[in-house]
Amino acid sequence: MDAPVIDAQTPTLSEVTPSALGALGVSGFVDGLGFGARTSICVLLVDGLGWELLDAHAADAPVLAELRKRPLRVGYPATTAAGLAAIGTGVPPGEHGMVGYSFEVPEVGVLNVLRWRRHPDGEYLYDVVSPEEVQTRPTLFAVAAEAGVATTVVSEAQFEGTPLTRAVLSGGTYVGVHALGDLAAAVSTALRERRGFCYAYHGDLDFIGHLYGPGSVPWRLQLRQVDRLVESLVENLPRGAALAVVADHGMVALDETTVVDVDAEPDLRVGVRALAGEVRARHVYAADGASDDVFAAWRETLGDRAWVMRRQEAVERGWFGPVVAEHVLPRIGDIVVAARGRSGVLRRRQEPRESRLIGQHGSLTRAEQLVPFALAVRD
Repeated sequence: MDAPVIDAQTPTLSEVTPSALGALGVSGFVDGLGFGARTSICVLLVDGLGWELLDAHAADAPVLAELRKRPLRVGYPATTAAGLAAIGTGVPPGEHGMVGYSFEVPEVGVLNVLRWRRHPDGEYLYDVVSPEEVQTRPTLFAVAAEAGVATTVVSEAQFEGTPLTRAVLSGGTYVGVHALGDLAAAVSTALRERRGFCYAYHGDLDFIGHLYGPGSVPWRLQLRQVDRLVESLVENLPRGAALAVVADHGMVALDETTVVDVDAEPDLRVGVRALAGEVRARHVYAADGASDDVFAAWRETLGDRAWVMRRQEAVERGWFGPVVAEHVLPRIGDIVVAARGRSGVLRRRQEPRESRLIGQHGSLTRAEQLVPFALAVRD
């Protein structure tokens, strides 16, 4: 089965923060996305807002639709941990190492990086492995702050100090918020800083998409609220400032007739010592000597419902970016599985909550990979 071609011509999510810092005049960075010289910039990440979804529902988000400039490619896997790390470090997953919703860390086990616990439902790992051991690169927020940029991270109050925040968002002043109102107020305050850089996060669209499906009535009504948020931020942009709106991934609604449940398929478990990732982007770790048999079983069982690749082939095809660091390579499954169409690889017994969700993401389809780069400036 042919694998998708990675489009190297489309700018990536990992280019956003370096471009913003270049526009702010930070040495060593280039404004490749066209912010223009700015006194302050905010990058607002709307979790789950795919380019194709915005295109299909532009009437529900007229401000965003008008501001969008071009699509960005998020990279594989198309998931929040990898997307936030791309914003925070300015490099793809093969370099920052956050290669999934969960993945195996040698001598630690399978780590769910959103909850920092053993996956799928084990003990917390706060005292076993530190965020700085998992993501070893300095964040661009820390680099910006050292360069004299007033750097602010605006996100949900509950995420302050969490391992994922420490791993990919550390280095700026953290402002914890609770709703759209204080998020908008915090961003507007940050944009008044001269030579200020602000990163802001809003997660409710993704949450609603998972529960009800992307494009559902609840999802569309939530998109309208996001558009009002963007409108209010644009109205209050100070002179010399810019607001960029991006996302960490798109989303698709599963087709239950095409999904596969690993827990109900014995052939998919033979020779497998660990399974990680998520419904549309799986890492399969084979027992010693079993890799060939596991690869054959997964490819035969999934057929045209997924791209099934050996680790080396996925790396050579650039799934994780042009470079995969030596310490990152073992985190990638011996076999990498990326769902096609609206299929998915469930674990109804081991992952009951995740398996019940309608909206899913992670794979290499355009619906998941492409996100908007929307830009508003005030000269």
